[in-house]
Formats: sequence, structure tokens, C-alpha cells
Amino acid sequence: MLASNVSTQGATLGHRNALIIAHLAAVLFGLTGILGHLIDASASVITFGRAAFAVLALGAVAQFQRRGVFHQLNWRKLAMIALSGVMLMAHWVTFFIAIKVGGVAVATLGFASFPAFIALLDLAVFRERIGASEGLLLLLVSAGLVLVVPSFDLFDQGTIGLLWGLASGLSFALLAITNRRGLQGMNAVQVAFWQNMTVALLVAPFALDNMMVRGLSHSDWLYLAMLGVFCTGLSQYLFVKSLEGLEARSAGMIIALEPVYAIACAWWLFGDQPSLRMVAGASLIILATVLSAWGKLARTE
Repeated sequence: MLASNVSTQGATLGHRNALIIAHLAAVLFGLTGILGHLIDASASVITFGRAAFAVLALGAVAQFQRRGVFHQLNWRKLAMIALSGVMLMAHWVTFFIAIKVGGVAVATLGFASFPAFIALLDLAVFRERIGASEGLLLLLVSAGLVLVVPSFDLFDQGTIGLLWGLASGLSFALLAITNRRGLQGMNAVQVAFWQNMTVALLVAPFALDNMMVRGLSHSDWLYLAMLGVFCTGLSQYLFVKSLEGLEARSAGMIIALEPVYAIACAWWLFGDQPSLRMVAGASLIILATVLSAWGKLARTE
């Protein structure tokens, strides 16, 4: 996730081009689950590879923007970035476990519950009141998850995958709150660079140990590079770029459609056709995500 106050004043990017760029970013975010499914490796290896390639890509972007990754850093900022990096690591590991266990659709929809977790955490930790819109958000997500879960049997693979997806959503909610409250105003690419560096360093011992036992094929390395460069570095850069021609509200609503692209790609590539019940549940969760993005970004503009 990006933590940035990107100014749209003096924008040179046209509205139509910005829409195309925002949708491309959403597609790339959605392809994360597809590539995670294709890579024949553990969640720690996938997380390490994604973070390592993303560091290379984001470092190149920082050089292109002529902003060094050490620009105006201090110990407090580094500590907050490291904390957010831990949460990003938890988010990615649990998300890739969810994909391996429950499939792309279930994992993506479990993760898409993160706006509800943000509302609950704001209530529990920061004592912020839940208004009517947040109450509707929680209701929609809860109803959607009830429809999405294949059964209420803890031995069912789909149910276990959904639980891992929910864990991914919870850790992403913690990441979002940390970014919002601790990293506000920092350069997005710089933050993403150091977050990914933290992830790579933390999971390296586990990933390298697994890779010594079981190596990766050439296709796995290719998918890891695509995951890190395109679905992480490039997608984050494109999202920031789209804000030059779009209001944050519009860009956020487009990015909220990520599960739609992920499920559509999984259906097309793997024949993973969702049931009518899953489609109904997905519609409720995606509606809640879009409404959350609309309301949250409307308050910040």
C-alpha cells in the first residue's frame, strides 16, 4: 500500500489516460494472486522474491524521479517504516498461503474485507465512533463472507483458505492504519522501497532455507520477477501516476475493483468458475470496498 499525499495541482496527465493507467494498476494488483498461484514455491519464498524484485524496481523508479531512497530519512521514520514492513510481510505471507490453500477467488475476497477491519480497529484502538456508513460496511462484508465461505467446516480447504485471507485482510488493515497515522506525507516510492527491503530481510532466512531444499524452476523465477517488478513496483508507480489526472476518490474506487480482475483472470486462466453464491458474496464485499474507498477519500479531499 502506498502512503502518500500526492498533489494533483498542475497535473499534465489527461483524464482519459489517467483512467487507463489506474485500471492498468488495478489489473496488475489483481494479477498478484494469479502469479502466486502459478509459482510452485512456499509462501515465504514467494514473499521474498516479490520483495527483492520490488526493491530493485522501486530503486530504479526513485532514481528516475531523482529522489534518493535516503532523502530526509531519520531514525523515527525508519522505525515506523520497519514496523509497517513487518505488517506488509504478514499480509503477503498470509495472502499467499490463502491462495495455495483456498484458491485465488477465496483468498482475494478474504483480503478484500480489510475496510471492515479498519473500521473495527479504529473503534477498538482509537475509540473512533462507527457511523451509519461504517455500520453498513461491516454488514455488507459480513453478509458477503457468509456467502463466500464454502462451508463452516474447519477441515474444508476453502474455509481454511478464507480464514487465511481474512488474516491477510487484518494485517493489511494494520498496515493501512500505520501508513495513515505514522507515515503521512512521506514520498510513496521511498516508503514502498524500505517496506519491501524490510520484508526481504525478514523472510530471507526462511526463504533461502526452503530454496536450498527445493530449488525454483526457470518459470518460477520469471513469475517472481513479474510479481515484484510489475505487480508491486510498476503497479504502485502507476497508481501514484494516475493521481496526476484523477481525483483520489476516483482512483481509489478503480483500485477497489482489484478482486473483480483477479477473479476474472482466475476464471479465464484456470477455469476456476465461481458459484452463484460466491458471486453474490463477492458482489457485497466489492460493493463495501468501493463504498469505503468513496467515503474515505471524500473525507480527505
